[in-house]
Amino acid sequence: MGKATGAHIVWDWNGTLFHDNTAVVGATNAAFAELGLEPITLEQYRALYCVPIPKFYERLLGRLPTESEWEVMDEVFHRYYAEHRTRCTLTEGAVELLTGWRSAGHSQSLLSMYGHEDLVPLVRGFGIESHFLRVDGRRGPSGGSKAEHMARHLSLLAGRVDPERTVVIGDAADDAVAARYTGARAVLYTGGSHSRESLEKVGVPVVDTLHEAVDEARRLVRG
Repeated sequence: MGKATGAHIVWDWNGTLFHDNTAVVGATNAAFAELGLEPITLEQYRALYCVPIPKFYERLLGRLPTESEWEVMDEVFHRYYAEHRTRCTLTEGAVELLTGWRSAGHSQSLLSMYGHEDLVPLVRGFGIESHFLRVDGRRGPSGGSKAEHMARHLSLLAGRVDPERTVVIGDAADDAVAARYTGARAVLYTGGSHSRESLEKVGVPVVDTLHEAVDEARRLVRG
């Protein structure tokens, strides 16, 4: 293919395109129960959540979990989440936004820290896989930052996507870190894992709907 000319969005999945907050908080509380921790609310989750995930657990435990504790909590989290994600849906308006961005002649891809082997059939099941140049989930252990994964994702799109005309849309501060790491821009969405207050500290545009996120992405690549 020739040199990339259009704008590109890298979408996050959990908490952004996929409205799975109830499953995530439920899975977190199931993992916490393994260590005798009290359950937390969605509001508490959004106020405290951070990556790497063990640091999030440290905020609640008062210490980092041991390696064996982390392994148990991680396994419980993913087992619970897999059971409850089936009740979750795409975020309102997501399909229309994906269709509209593509129809406007732009490209998009999906990068998630959810395991690749679980992510791909889930995305395919919603009938939206064809909107993306690539769908990449996490390969390797869970719990780390998205930055290295973003670098790999964009390197695999080299020649088709220009990082300087790329906007990452996600719900976590780490999405902005990953964007900065690769020379892309970022827009953060308040409907997922972080509170607006915590997102506003990052220094990138913060929006309350995916529609606003796409409008902001369009503005960023024009600037």
